[in-house]
Amino acid sequence: MHLQARRMRRTKKESDNANKRSSLRLGLFALLAVVLLLAAGCTTDADGNIVAPAVAPAPAGETQPAMHRGVPVGFTAEGYPYRGDPDAAITIYEYSDYECPFCARHVIQTEPALLAGFGETGSVKFVFRDMPLSSIHANAVAAAIAANCVAEQDIVLFWQMHDLIFRTQQEWAPLEEALSFFAGLVQDLGADTTQYGSCMANSATQLAKVNDSLAEAQSFGYTGTPSFRFVREETGESFSLTGAQPYDTFAGWIDTIASGGTPQGAAQAQAQTQQQQQGDGQLPFWATAEGLTPDPDRPGYTLAGDIYKGSSDAPIVIVEFSDFQCPYCSRHTLTTQPVLDQEFIEKGEVMWVFKHFPIQNIHPFAFAASVAAECAAEQEAFWQFHHRLFVDMELWARPDNSSYFMELAAEYELDTDAFATCVSADGSAQAVQSDMQDGAPFVRGTPTFVVLYGGEGRLIPGALPADQFVAALAEMLAEASAAGADN
Repeated sequence: MHLQARRMRRTKKESDNANKRSSLRLGLFALLAVVLLLAAGCTTDADGNIVAPAVAPAPAGETQPAMHRGVPVGFTAEGYPYRGDPDAAITIYEYSDYECPFCARHVIQTEPALLAGFGETGSVKFVFRDMPLSSIHANAVAAAIAANCVAEQDIVLFWQMHDLIFRTQQEWAPLEEALSFFAGLVQDLGADTTQYGSCMANSATQLAKVNDSLAEAQSFGYTGTPSFRFVREETGESFSLTGAQPYDTFAGWIDTIASGGTPQGAAQAQAQTQQQQQGDGQLPFWATAEGLTPDPDRPGYTLAGDIYKGSSDAPIVIVEFSDFQCPYCSRHTLTTQPVLDQEFIEKGEVMWVFKHFPIQNIHPFAFAASVAAECAAEQEAFWQFHHRLFVDMELWARPDNSSYFMELAAEYELDTDAFATCVSADGSAQAVQSDMQDGAPFVRGTPTFVVLYGGEGRLIPGALPADQFVAALAEMLAEASAAGADN
């Protein structure tokens, strides 16, 4: 209930404030807000065995389209893979990341129903676009290139590869290098491995396609995956929807657009997207004065839905993006943070805000720890959980960590039934993903600290020694004090 309220409150506040200008400016955000560093299924029978495509692509000049799972497939005039009627009245562009768990959930859980309900009937054309967030998903670009190389051979093989990559995400995402895994999928599909190998060895063209797709997503103001752009073809009007939404939400939007209306919430989302596209350096809501205001209905939370400690009237605000499985985050929390708490936070000079940023490709258990901490926060036990997760990292950083989280909840005398329900609910994971999307444009590693004071912001990447952090904050406080005296 609270987690859902948190996301609804965050969405409402961001929408309500889409046209407001914050008095603060974060110059570094203006530079980094759209920069994301880029690193260089198959149909089965009743027994689950892979079988060859039932229908081959139609040769040029023939009217019979290629089919995949009962839905026409092909390439748009721009070369984008699609499913559905090419002349459908509505086109949905999906901007997706093969390593994003929420993208995988959409593909596996929601997309089949959408294709059956709207793809097979010819009312919607679904177009896939790449949006790999390589700053948090190290293998996402390689996955996108692999899928594009398969697309060179056959559109049906592409959709089979697309499905397989998402369905095997948990197998290849933690790998240090996933190229050999993708090559194995190609072989399983029965695709031409020689042609695929040549494409991967000379992948500059495919990388350029992926980069162009990513740039297109950024031009629409999208910062998280999956993001969807609905286009009413008759008028060219478009409407944006973000996140792995349930089937009913998609169905409602499609019906509303088909009838000539505007989906609920789309106007506010468009206004916010337009403001993001202006690139004027405005702070995101979670870093504005209003977003940092304490939530009167939820002690310990800001109005933006983030957990904080310290005085909301402090002249300096520090927003920490952290990963519970990161050894440098642990070092900061256990050695540097106690000094900062004593020197600044307890004296009311610094307000400290925590945001999750689990880097799953190198810390595969960090996301689960973040979800557990979110659920502890629902019972006002976040900071106790936060500390113990870093202390006991070796105890829970394993596949069977749910028992540890439950034992810790019991130790802190939480309502364990409510805790278990929270951990298994979608809202807790969505709250963590929301923080990751907030940090994706500029966080390159953990911990990363955003320091807000004096009307501007600064980034501190990495775990500074306590004496250096103290010196930096003391200097900022002196500057803030001097500025106040001058005024």
